[in-house]
Amino acid sequence: MILHMRSRSLTTGGALALACLCAGPALARQVTKETVPGITNLARLETTIACAGAVTPEAVPEIKKMGFVSIINLRLATEPGADVAREEAAAKAVGLRYFHVPFNGTADPDAAGRFLDVIMAEGSQPAFVHCAGGNRAATMWLIKRIAVDRWDVERAVSEATALGQTSPTLQRFAIDYAKSHPR
Repeated sequence: MILHMRSRSLTTGGALALACLCAGPALARQVTKETVPGITNLARLETTIACAGAVTPEAVPEIKKMGFVSIINLRLATEPGADVAREEAAAKAVGLRYFHVPFNGTADPDAAGRFLDVIMAEGSQPAFVHCAGGNRAATMWLIKRIAVDRWDVERAVSEATALGQTSPTLQRFAIDYAKSHPR
């Protein structure tokens, strides 16, 4: 009897340890940070989405090589270093779809709605979404996860934080917008 209980305990413990070992790498590979010349603060969620900061037009071919089919630029054309026209030309030159959805980093329901339209458009994913630092890009992805994918807030916020979402004000806007505009 004691031998049977010990064997059962070892089997249960072994199964639990194996589950933890398998789950660890799966969780760890969800969001990865990469260094790519010409791209600031790159955080990638497997091949579904990348949220990043500033991108130079010279880095666009690398985005294509990473497997993305579109670029969604959230930068205002007036931001220092934002060269929207050159970035769009570089994207089109390598066969990427290009969308410019200006988002100034304040509660902007129009920008959120346009972002959802673009990210949900057929053939736009996997998408490379960027702003100047990554916060606005991850905020828009947070909206998508709640409004479209129906993720619970805690899970969506956790992923957005890993992707670079840092502003409590934008986080609150994203949650409120997504809950009031489900798709």
